[in-house]
Amino acid sequence: MSSAFSVRPQPSEFAPFYMGYVNAVPDGSLLHTLGSAHDTTMRWLRAVPPDREDFRYAEGKWTVREVIGHIADAERVFAHRMLRFARADSTPLSAFEENAWVDMARFERRSLSELLDEWATVRAATLALLSTFDETELSRTGTASGSTVSARGLAWIIAGHELHHVRLLRERYGL
Repeated sequence: MSSAFSVRPQPSEFAPFYMGYVNAVPDGSLLHTLGSAHDTTMRWLRAVPPDREDFRYAEGKWTVREVIGHIADAERVFAHRMLRFARADSTPLSAFEENAWVDMARFERRSLSELLDEWATVRAATLALLSTFDETELSRTGTASGSTVSARGLAWIIAGHELHHVRLLRERYGL
């Protein structure tokens, strides 16, 4: 596996908005965070009582199920961008409106367990994709949401995005 997964991306490899996500990823192997640390997150979330699945910490905020659905959707978007850029596709990619996506997804029709199973499948696909990349592919960049980002930067953003939401689930949702 590439050493690019042990070295934090440079600020030039992602938009400033994502700095918090990248900084949230612990030092060491990114693949460990995306794999083993994710397994820990999944075990923790599978213990959420059913009566907390629809909890929102404030009016207009997402429910626990909506947060998990959002994480899976965002990972798909980030992984798609990562694939396109690693393959040297220079087509600029637009932003996605996360609130509109959550509104349209109707995550309330599904159990937390179903959403976690889906996210686990998305993560397995992300890890399988990452295992195919070499240093050259990981260093390739493209434009997404009007900013330059590398394939490697997107991998770190995926991990940090999860950690960001895990922190919010603990602090604001009391899980």
